[in-house]
Amino acid sequence: MPRFAANLSTLYPEHALVHRAAAAARDGFAAVEVQSPYAVEATEFRRALDAARVQLVLMNAPQGNHDAGERGLAALPGREKEFEASIAQALDYARTVGAPRLHVMAGRPPADCAPDECLRVYLRNLAYACDTLRPHGVTVTIEPINTRDMPGYYLTRQQQGADVIAALHKPNLGLQLDFYHLQIMEGDLARHLERFFPLVAHVQIAGVPDRHEPDSGEVHYPYLFALLDRLGYAGWVGCEYRPARGTAPGGTSAGLGWLRRA
Repeated sequence: MPRFAANLSTLYPEHALVHRAAAAARDGFAAVEVQSPYAVEATEFRRALDAARVQLVLMNAPQGNHDAGERGLAALPGREKEFEASIAQALDYARTVGAPRLHVMAGRPPADCAPDECLRVYLRNLAYACDTLRPHGVTVTIEPINTRDMPGYYLTRQQQGADVIAALHKPNLGLQLDFYHLQIMEGDLARHLERFFPLVAHVQIAGVPDRHEPDSGEVHYPYLFALLDRLGYAGWVGCEYRPARGTAPGGTSAGLGWLRRA
């Protein structure tokens, strides 16, 4: 059975972010991941992880102006200096909290951006991130994201991600395969997993179509968990879903029946 990591940005929403690691540990999680921890000072976040005795297995690089709808900078022409600054910020934070993987989001390029120019900037920025982070033992991940939840996002399909990885030949660049996004965009989950498995650096799950617990909706996750075992996946499976009970106290814990049955 795969090892599961609680996503602290989506689970335990009734708690402040700095207290969610402890809540995850009480439910038996040995690892966590987080989307954007930067509002919490890095040393404070590290203390919370250490106190909970959980490891942080993935975090995101800064996304730009989130309130303005930005979801990453890597594929945005003219923003290269901002991107480099975001990687410096992410590295400083990751070294303090001990994050071994950094998800670098592509972003939403302007509608008038020429495809060749977006790709050129994307490859340039990812190469910069990989080269900057590699001496510190940090792996860069890229994640195809569905266009229903994130219209205009640059990276949307697994083959597109594979092509980028092949073009760069960076040993610390891998695919972040999220079954939720893959089901919405392409389906055929088992065959996609088998095809792209050599590139997979991290896996995430959520129920489809509502992004609730993975035992709800149209995806039969027990089959995929068994397939991950057969393929020899040794990494973590991030639980990046929104609890169906919302912010109700204990809502995340109450929805973990799927984990106890896994």
